[in-house]
Amino acid sequence: MEVPMSLNHSPETQTKLIARVPSITGRELPEWFQAIDNGPSFLRCDERANWLAQEHGLTHGYAAAIVHEHERHRRNRMGFI
Repeated sequence: MEVPMSLNHSPETQTKLIARVPSITGRELPEWFQAIDNGPSFLRCDERANWLAQEHGLTHGYAAAIVHEHERHRRNRMGFI
């Protein structure tokens, strides 16, 4: 059963979740970004977050935060604001 979720955390919540990712998951953000890059090619962020949560046993909150951060970094690498 798929659980509806929001990818729109407040900036403060996003910052707190991302800061805790390594201690909660045992993996650093670059490792999670690589998992997303090597995973299925989903068009929507919520699909990526659902996959990340299901495939790696993350809560949807952490999965959504990682996907959001991945998108932010990807946009920065491509020169988008």
